[in-house]
Amino acid sequence: MGIVKTSRTYLDYNATAPVRAEVAGVVADVLANVGNASSVHTEGQAARGRIEAARSQVAQLVGAAPKDIIFTSGGTEAINLAIQGLAKIGTVSRILVSGVEHPCVLAAANATGLPVEIVAVTTDGAVELAALEANLAKPDAGPALVCVMLANNETGCVQPVAQAAKIAHGHESFILVDAVQAAGKINVDFAALGADMMALSAHKIGGVIGTGGLVVRDGLELAPLITGGGQEQGRRGGTENIAGIAGFGTAADAAYSDLSKMAELGVLRDRLEEELAIISPDHVIFAKAVERLPNTSCFAHAGIAAETSLIALDLDGIAVSSGSACSSGKVSISPVLTAMGVEQELARGALRVSLGHGSTKQDVDRFITAWKKILARHNKSAAA
Repeated sequence: MGIVKTSRTYLDYNATAPVRAEVAGVVADVLANVGNASSVHTEGQAARGRIEAARSQVAQLVGAAPKDIIFTSGGTEAINLAIQGLAKIGTVSRILVSGVEHPCVLAAANATGLPVEIVAVTTDGAVELAALEANLAKPDAGPALVCVMLANNETGCVQPVAQAAKIAHGHESFILVDAVQAAGKINVDFAALGADMMALSAHKIGGVIGTGGLVVRDGLELAPLITGGGQEQGRRGGTENIAGIAGFGTAADAAYSDLSKMAELGVLRDRLEEELAIISPDHVIFAKAVERLPNTSCFAHAGIAAETSLIALDLDGIAVSSGSACSSGKVSISPVLTAMGVEQELARGALRVSLGHGSTKQDVDRFITAWKKILARHNKSAAA
């Protein structure tokens, strides 16, 4: 007797979004055609055309100039290129990292060998601008690279990047913005934010895993991480991943067109949180008091471990993430929530529900039904 397959509900878009149908079509089309974008023949120039079209599409999504887009293998490489590339040429003497950045930011900063300092955040996870100002104002400390994400991947908290950039520039320093989670979910304008560099990733918006980009403002010098044949303006060597890049462009185009629909996701997210308030009045929603991504809800119920909830939800056909850092299948307390001052017991139960272009009211209702069962088992166990 074969395994009976049941339909599943995917609510983990912040981890990775399902590949959009139009992206899959473009990728298949590219793979069906030969051509190296560095070749001068017709096939090569057709490949080059795919890359440059994608560069324009990605630039449009984030309010940048196409020439400022450098394609990479993903957000992590983009972050490393920005941090290590700036450090290698001696432009900065230290690196300031907000307490809620993605782990790859801190890892890349530490790899430079430069002094790394953590900038405090509020209890809602927003960077403390006064703390940033004080840190940058330290006498004889030298210019810094400030790393502040535009929106947090766990809580959805939208950061005051424009203000942080103004503060950084006022102290002759630079700012790197991780917009991996923000792009395609809220309006992103590289120029208006005043960013010096901005990291992006394709698979968060329905593109292909293994493709990303770094936006670099005009005139800013970076040392390449990967040297080679001079591709990507000499900043990222190696034959271009044409299929992934073309897919990234298509995903960016679709995400740009869908920006007006983000309010609908906000309605779904708010419905989920309203239902939680009714059935689980003791739960806590993190970063609820500040602006968040419209698709993200991170919450916890004291006494209900995230690992227990994740397993129960998965068995019920629902995919979500813990608000915690996961490594080798183990769930640990989230550094983001720790930086926000969340008590450990509560942080152990953090779950993140993240919606996307394929999410429906039925998906939210299914999650609420499953959560009711988890809560009922918890209450029964607590009463025993």
